[in-house]
Amino acid sequence: MLFAFLFILQKISCMAETILELHNANIYQGDSLILENVNFSVEKGEFVFLVGKTGTGKSSLLKTLYGELPLKDGQGSVVGYDLRKLTWKTVPFLRRNMGVVFQDFQLLTDRNVNENLKFVLRAIGWKEEKLMNEKIADVLDKVGLRSKGFKMPYEMSGGEQQRVDIARALLNSPKLILADEPTGNLDPETSDEIMNLLIHIARDYGTSVVMATHDYIVIQKFPSRMVRTEQGRVHDNVTITP
Repeated sequence: MLFAFLFILQKISCMAETILELHNANIYQGDSLILENVNFSVEKGEFVFLVGKTGTGKSSLLKTLYGELPLKDGQGSVVGYDLRKLTWKTVPFLRRNMGVVFQDFQLLTDRNVNENLKFVLRAIGWKEEKLMNEKIADVLDKVGLRSKGFKMPYEMSGGEQQRVDIARALLNSPKLILADEPTGNLDPETSDEIMNLLIHIARDYGTSVVMATHDYIVIQKFPSRMVRTEQGRVHDNVTITP
């Protein structure tokens, strides 16, 4: 009985783990204040939409979260790293604990899927060929592309290329995925496939996902918590009316 009780407490503690937190944070682009007094957090395995019109600060917020823009004011923590204390030496370690998924895939067009993923692994210090091949097979299996490793990007559909981008984001078994308009260039059916995949990753692997989007059809089909950028502020748990 005691063991079962402790196990439940451990599960609750794990579920309540905070992966991302901003407190009274001001987001800057250069010297320009973009978002003021930002307060929100994301828990382990949570899926969150980041919504807002173009130019309202979504991209600046994401860039701050993965260390491209410095956090000058307030407090911020992402996957255990203090954003105020980041340096050019520590930013790569922050990014090794997260994955970033882009709208335009950003795959290397002169090499196949396996080599695209192996390029990333080598860049972050992996050396043993057998371990790299096993990891690549694992992430491709997770995104439903296990048999597509030898395809070139130009031989794949947009949805398949986006799945490769997601597989690349999973290489380090990240605690957090930041997805910047990942369905923006896809048809509705393929968008649904990518959404189901991202939700599956959050639910089944405990990876938190923050997805920036302005696609209200996707939001309506896959209801989840929403954080909105508007008029220099960030509003949490909002309801969107297109």
